Amino acid sequence: MNKVAASGLITLNLEQYYHRGESVVYDIKENLFHGLMLREKDFREFIKNHDWTAYSGKNVAVTCSADAIVPTWAYMLLATKMKPYANEVVFGSLETLETVLLTKALDKLDLDAYKDQRVVIKGCADIEVPVSAYVEITNLLTPVVKSIMYGEPCSTVPVYKRKD
Repeated sequence: MNKVAASGLITLNLEQYYHRGESVVYDIKENLFHGLMLREKDFREFIKNHDWTAYSGKNVAVTCSADAIVPTWAYMLLATKMKPYANEVVFGSLETLETVLLTKALDKLDLDAYKDQRVVIKGCADIEVPVSAYVEITNLLTPVVKSIMYGEPCSTVPVYKRKD
């Protein structure tokens, strides 16, 4: 008899919510004048002539790796040009991008399917799932589940148990 199968545990693998599209960084430092500041006229010319279709279906993290003066509207302008083509556009690092993608995916989760259930959040994955996703799923499930465990069904760490 398979004790894991008979236990009634539901295993939730966060990896299945990971967006498989290509993730890229757009570093605005390439648009800086002498690596110090953004010149509006030059930047607007770049915005007008750049091929934005290159971001089709991609997840884009927009950032500036240089210690430079970049006005907020520049990031906003980039977002307006990328968004019609890109799957997702965020300000920040690739880690920020992954967090946003997973959070949006988890927000679509049907929580009713987990009502009063014992859930194991799978710990091992083929891809690196950010810690933020584990925190987010815990926040989402805590109000509805009977218990949350972390790991594998055969070896779990208790995280939360509702007191009835």
